[in-house]
Amino acid sequence: MYTSTIVPIGEKAISSQIREAVRLEGVTCTFPPSSPKGKPFTAIRDVSLSVADGEFVSVVGPTGCGKSTILNIVAGLTRPTSGKMEIFGAPLAGLNEQAGYLFQSDTLMPWRTALQNVMLPLEIRGTDRKEAHALADHWLSKVGLTHAHDRFPHQLSGGMRKRVALAQMLIRDPKTLLMDEPFSALDVQTRLLMENEVLALWQADRKSVIFITHDLEEAVALSDRVIVLSAGPGTRPIGDFVIDLPRPRDVSEIRLTEPFMKLQAEIWEVLRDEVVRAYKTNEK
Repeated sequence: MYTSTIVPIGEKAISSQIREAVRLEGVTCTFPPSSPKGKPFTAIRDVSLSVADGEFVSVVGPTGCGKSTILNIVAGLTRPTSGKMEIFGAPLAGLNEQAGYLFQSDTLMPWRTALQNVMLPLEIRGTDRKEAHALADHWLSKVGLTHAHDRFPHQLSGGMRKRVALAQMLIRDPKTLLMDEPFSALDVQTRLLMENEVLALWQADRKSVIFITHDLEEAVALSDRVIVLSAGPGTRPIGDFVIDLPRPRDVSEIRLTEPFMKLQAEIWEVLRDEVVRAYKTNEK
């Protein structure tokens, strides 16, 4: 039977018996002024959230609310001003070597073929070239691009480039996947295909995922939980929803079901006022 659960903010969203892949506790991130007369900017304030090992969590919120800041903190690219952060129970010092990052924009090297781009993380690691080549072939096959391994990025469609980037991230076998609006630039049809592709790959080995998106439908269709952030500055979590929809899922079909639409409406009730507040703030 379908059930909807809202986890109260301030309480742990997952059982203490489940291993936590990511835990943020009271994390604040304040950036220094950009000019001598400027003021410090607090992107997020007192953020506490956790992601279980193998859990797919989406984070939604208004534009400019600090979603990417949270992702960069988990990746170790940004240091929080205060608070506590743990990766699989250990404090993070430096880069999060256990995480893979899929950015919103293309980061493929234009002078390298699809195969060479996928091989790159292993080459940097010092993996034997023959082994790296075989693994890159394997991952290009996993994302349906066996026929395109010799093509350069400019010869690939947007969806194909995103598949190459996905294979490049997964070839390192990271324990946690960080995705920052990875499909926002794709057309609707390609986006649906990529969402199903990601779910199929995730279902195979259940890595932990933090998925940033502006698309509430996308968040509900993909996730085990959806975390809602308030408008910035000083963003904080204001809602944590358990997505109790059956798996495996087809993202185009699940969107048509009554439980899906009910969940989306419940989350939008929390998110709507924050979107309006952010819009009015940006108008000033």
